[in-house]
Amino acid sequence: MNHATYSKFKETTFKGRYVVNEQVGDFLETLNSDFKVEIVGYSVEQRLIRAVTMGTGTQKVLMWSQMHGNESTTTKAILDLLKLLQSDNPLAVSILKNCTLKIIPILNPDGAEAYTRVNANEVDLNRDAQERSQPESKVLRDVYESYQPDFCFNMHDQRTIFNVGNSSNPATISFLAPSHDAERTISNSRAISMQLIAAMNTELQELIPGQIGRYDDGFNANCVGDTFQMLNTPTVLFEAGHFPEDYEREKTREYIFYALLKALLCIGENEINSYPQQDYFAIPENKKLFFDVIIKNAHIIDSSYTKDIAILYAEVLEEQKIIFQARIQKAGCTEGYFGHSTYDCANENDFSALKKQSFWNVLQS
Repeated sequence: MNHATYSKFKETTFKGRYVVNEQVGDFLETLNSDFKVEIVGYSVEQRLIRAVTMGTGTQKVLMWSQMHGNESTTTKAILDLLKLLQSDNPLAVSILKNCTLKIIPILNPDGAEAYTRVNANEVDLNRDAQERSQPESKVLRDVYESYQPDFCFNMHDQRTIFNVGNSSNPATISFLAPSHDAERTISNSRAISMQLIAAMNTELQELIPGQIGRYDDGFNANCVGDTFQMLNTPTVLFEAGHFPEDYEREKTREYIFYALLKALLCIGENEINSYPQQDYFAIPENKKLFFDVIIKNAHIIDSSYTKDIAILYAEVLEEQKIIFQARIQKAGCTEGYFGHSTYDCANENDFSALKKQSFWNVLQS
């Protein structure tokens, strides 16, 4: 599928970073009768947690998004996928014939409303897989146990700090085949996860070469992905990251859509074994070498700065919109780091452009 075709299925009522339960509920009500929408539980603040089930195939896939409420890119991609699956597109027909999908678009609706990582009790649901102290954690585990999926897709966003390997490429999408033990051994389910990621990577390298990373595979039994891998269900972690000049993550959304499409077709058409496990390890690991803005020779702005300044944006919810507030993260040498934007105050054009930026007042305070 190309961009022109994707554009037909992009759900245009959803844009930007702030995606909440009410919006998603309204969208789910538009789905036809082949899509079963059900309430599978309630959040701490008694918001509905919905799941939608579709397809008639033998391969059962469970996916969930916004376990962290402020990670909405994959939710948007899932809604695009649902719009495709309602169509008569041959890819949709194939997926629904070969697979049955159960999707929880927003697992943490309270966190989505407040635009926080944690739930209303300030608990990170992705560290609650064993104790299951929170209602949202119980909902996910109950759905997992009743549905008994053959595959799990754990959908997240990652910060703009991540690059691919040692390169200056942003990690626009990262994947992980979660570990199932502290030794990070490769169980059968983890091997399948690796092959499925290799398939998606092959597809994405044609679209965004060098912008796919591999997430750290340190084992944590309290994480949901590790837990489901321990239960022998092939599980894939999706991390939606930064695409150049795409802070609203509309381009990243599109690439997550392509990744989901490839994965589901690969599962449905029984093509996983076409992708060698070792191809997973060929994906460079993520590193944290990016800042949103690097300003070189910052002493020209203010003599109190010794050399450079590095800025990270804080995502702040204001009137149902996410505002990116610049905050100085580092002052000093930025050698070895990359900026999504870089200004050199010693360059007249750069200095002039810098003065026009919304964060110029931050630099002078």
